[in-house]
Amino acid sequence: MIVDVVLAPNPGLFTGPGTNTWVITARGESVIIDPGPVIESHLEAIKTAVSGTVVRAVLVTHTHPDHAPAANGLATQLGVPAVGSAPGPEFNPDRSIADGGGVGFGDIEAVCVATPGHTPDSVSYRVRNTLFTGDHIMGGSTVVVEDMSDYLGSLEKLHGTGLETLFPGHGPVIDSPDATIAEYISHRLEREAQILDALERGADSVGSIVTEVYRDVNEALHPMAAMSVAAHLEKLSVDGRVEVEPEPTWEAEVRLR
Repeated sequence: MIVDVVLAPNPGLFTGPGTNTWVITARGESVIIDPGPVIESHLEAIKTAVSGTVVRAVLVTHTHPDHAPAANGLATQLGVPAVGSAPGPEFNPDRSIADGGGVGFGDIEAVCVATPGHTPDSVSYRVRNTLFTGDHIMGGSTVVVEDMSDYLGSLEKLHGTGLETLFPGHGPVIDSPDATIAEYISHRLEREAQILDALERGADSVGSIVTEVYRDVNEALHPMAAMSVAAHLEKLSVDGRVEVEPEPTWEAEVRLR
């Protein structure tokens, strides 16, 4: 198995160096994971990377605009299916895939692993003892989370399963999967404790929690941080530890139970 990355030219505050488009090749056949946004130079680079192989599918981890929009057009050009777990903005899978489903190429298979949390539709793809994680786990960074309970469950699901390498949607390759996953879980539980501490010290809204807990983070990232805080609060509400009224928006009132 050969793994190559084609870095999309979409660097930014939320994408880091850009989206990692992964090309996996085995016995002359290949699949493409997350072709990213529609950027002609990037699409040409992907096609160059798969030249000389028989492409079997274009796979998508989730439907965010830095991962999925190029998938349908590229798949059509290559004469293969665009594969993903759900439709979304600028993406509609030709073939839907769910947890445990697979796409074969060469003598191996990319197996879908449902990893919701970052988004409800997030999946990863396991190929032998490697995992292509999309935005579930990112190199050198934590991620924005929509559903914290699902996210922590997805991390636990992967831990201790024999993974040797993680290929993330952004950032460098990760060679210590279990240690990294454990760090992610620890970070989220630490953040939960910080949120509870902020509430005990007088924070009374999502915005005031973000200002307190993320005071050392670039303010341009605070709106994204608010999404993760809201996800933590929804989990804590289900756990019976906080009350949020009416919903966890920036101005929403929050109090300990």
